[in-house]
Amino acid sequence: MSNTTEWLGVDKKIRVVVCSLLLLLAPWAAADYSNHPQAEALVDRVAARGVDREWLQQTLSGASRQESILNAISRPAEKSKPWADYQDIFLTERRTKEGVAFWSEHEESLNRVSASTGVPAEIIVAIIGVETYYGRIMGSYRVIDALSTLAFDYPRRSKFFTKELEVFLELAWASDLSIDTMKGSYAGAMGLGQFMPSSYRAYAKDFDGDDVIDIWGNPDDAIASVANYFVKHGWRPGGPIVARADFADGREAAIFDQGLKPVKTIGQLQSAGLAPQTAIAEGALATPIAFEGKQGDEYWLGLHNFYVITRYNHSAMYAMAVLQLSEALRAAKL
Repeated sequence: MSNTTEWLGVDKKIRVVVCSLLLLLAPWAAADYSNHPQAEALVDRVAARGVDREWLQQTLSGASRQESILNAISRPAEKSKPWADYQDIFLTERRTKEGVAFWSEHEESLNRVSASTGVPAEIIVAIIGVETYYGRIMGSYRVIDALSTLAFDYPRRSKFFTKELEVFLELAWASDLSIDTMKGSYAGAMGLGQFMPSSYRAYAKDFDGDDVIDIWGNPDDAIASVANYFVKHGWRPGGPIVARADFADGREAAIFDQGLKPVKTIGQLQSAGLAPQTAIAEGALATPIAFEGKQGDEYWLGLHNFYVITRYNHSAMYAMAVLQLSEALRAAKL
């Protein structure tokens, strides 16, 4: 593994034998992804990287197709709900209260990580709060089931999930965790911060120096990993995130269709009828955002750090939920 530390290993031959016995006893053993037309090539690729071929075949033969996963991925909340409803999921008194409790419990780690990375503690806590309710809801699907289902039975994004499945198999083989204990979301995201396997390999950090990166049971590792994700995606310490804006009636609404990456300057957007309510340098790049809010249409300008938040989940509503939860957490903590 190319990360800063390695997952602990166990005797591989013993692992293969144990895996075989578990597959014979498991109720899901009848589902056999090892016979899928794409499986042989996948096994060849992963085996070439040093993973035992027999273990790979046995693991895939035990992966179970989950219809609920296919149903869930077809209707994510970010695409099916307006902002007025979406924000109610995350901006609640309970989520704020539990977030303050999580922050207080891990304040020393959060302070150290924030000081070294420049990522505010409230942003880190808000990410974990939105993703898993501070570790309380990390997902009940076996990651092998989720990734196999989406790699082999979800053609629209098969390429992406096949890659994630391959990375996961490499990580699982190298770890001392059983396939059954490695659980996550319907999309295969893992741990308190819901990292996909490739993100785990690229960004996960060992905070406490025990040579194990545990983003499931070690909140300090999860905190460091979330912050590192932001750093690697260009977080600017102390930089602004969003600005509320006014949109002139009758102007061209097509400016809101440019995507998430900031490509137009504040000056250009002002000329198009979208003006910030607070002073921002005219040369700063921003993303124009329009939401259906509870009190009518809301207009925002997403700046660089807002775009960084969207790298965690490619949704303006997601990033706004994280930001507004972080503001609620900060206000409640103080």
